[in-house]
Amino acid sequence: MLFRCNYLALVGGGKNPKYPPNKVIIWDDGRNKDVIEQEFRSEIKAVKLRRDKFVVVLVNKVIVYTFGLSPIQLHVFETVDNDRGLVALSSSDKHAMLIFPGRQSGHIQIVDLNNVAGVSSVQSSNPFTTSSQPKYPMPGAKPTANISIIPAHTSPLFCLVTNVDGSKCASASDKGTLIRVFDTGTSKLLHEFRRGVDRAEIYSIAFNSDSTRICAGSDKGTVHIFNLEGAHGSKVYQGAVGSPSSGPQYGEVVQHHAHVPSGNRQSSLAFMRDLLPKYFSSAWSFAQFKVAADCRCICAFGSDNTVVVICADGSFYKFMFDQHKGGECVRESYSKFLKESDDD
Repeated sequence: MLFRCNYLALVGGGKNPKYPPNKVIIWDDGRNKDVIEQEFRSEIKAVKLRRDKFVVVLVNKVIVYTFGLSPIQLHVFETVDNDRGLVALSSSDKHAMLIFPGRQSGHIQIVDLNNVAGVSSVQSSNPFTTSSQPKYPMPGAKPTANISIIPAHTSPLFCLVTNVDGSKCASASDKGTLIRVFDTGTSKLLHEFRRGVDRAEIYSIAFNSDSTRICAGSDKGTVHIFNLEGAHGSKVYQGAVGSPSSGPQYGEVVQHHAHVPSGNRQSSLAFMRDLLPKYFSSAWSFAQFKVAADCRCICAFGSDNTVVVICADGSFYKFMFDQHKGGECVRESYSKFLKESDDD
């Protein structure tokens, strides 16, 4: 869906698809009709929309088009096999950051689609554009974009997202133990967070509106919240040790402001990070809560320190977290939209 407007991107799927899986349909719900059809030779894995562009993901290609009644192909980027359709596209007018898997496993490619070479200005047929004339390629031209490549993980990518303005991206591999946050402008690693020690499938990662936190949900049924910036609380320990004056126990996961200015938890042995394995210097979640396990879910930040989760079984959760203390979140509401007898 394009923001909250009446345009939807549809691709056929399920047992009895209305459209073929190799065709993307841009549907105008206001007029109850399709306005754009784009067909491909292979199955479409994902589609992303902006006001001026839309992006189609195939198994080993990412294709960028102008968003108009007669779409113009702008770019084609090659990727490693991408069956999950991983792609992230910022919605900012200033920076159209496109983030997708690289040609090598575990790598990320980053492109600012508003900063390309070899293009000329032509009139856009974009239904959202009324005054400005964005830059599109003239016939026969081959526009190029500056691509940044980040070797983000040693294992294949499993989840990839960006924030609203495209200044940061977050990724996880198919191991699901670590989440890494990068600066898209410099390709610098900003944060590395540990979800856990056992393997997991991280279904969803989301930034909050001002990019000071991320949340992540996995097949373990736990949604974790991590702080990206300075601590908000004064609680010294976040473990099961009782009072702060008792001090941490051996190997306990704690919050220690001397070593974790963000307020995220860390091992009490983190001060020996140069001598111990990397695990002991990892930053753990600031807050967390449980939802249904082994069920695909999407998580996102709501208003007033809340996180909402929608699961594939039709369940909806809304949890509130304490921005000062973190810890276990409090469930504010729950709904079930599907019955057991409903078809998939």
